[in-house]
Amino acid sequence: MRIPRIFAALSLVAALAGGAGAQERMGESARELGSRPIDVTADRVSADSVRNIVTFEGSVVARQADVTLYADRIQADYSREAGSIDRIEAEGNVRFVQEGREARSPRATFHNLEQQIVLSGGATLRQGQNTVQGETLTIFLRENRSVVTGGKDGGRVQAVINPKGIVETSPK
Repeated sequence: MRIPRIFAALSLVAALAGGAGAQERMGESARELGSRPIDVTADRVSADSVRNIVTFEGSVVARQADVTLYADRIQADYSREAGSIDRIEAEGNVRFVQEGREARSPRATFHNLEQQIVLSGGATLRQGQNTVQGETLTIFLRENRSVVTGGKDGGRVQAVINPKGIVETSPK
């Protein structure tokens, strides 16, 4: 395993993590987002320089700024030409935590250039007491927004929204 490949693997996690808030992400390029310091722990790491793939396995935890990704396994596809990570696949007990919101699913795909995470296989997004569930959850990191879609065969999105502190006042 070559040291540059390990640094490439770590930069993939940095890119996945996305950054500390939408205001900071809006002005940064994917390369700038991917160069932030990160901390990755796993039971194993392996690199395949022929196929340009790096794999972290076993209770993987990746942290960068205010973002944490948990999974049983993360595999990154690295582009030598672009010098960056093209795509990351996370599998098994995937959990994405950022700024008071948490998303869970069996698997996720991170698209580096688009700065999007697509959680699939039945995804749940929680923020405070609010919950949204669907087959697929797409998080747009740069825009600080998400989209949840239902499954095939008429699957629907389910949301539980708990408004708090809303006081209605009548116009005077």
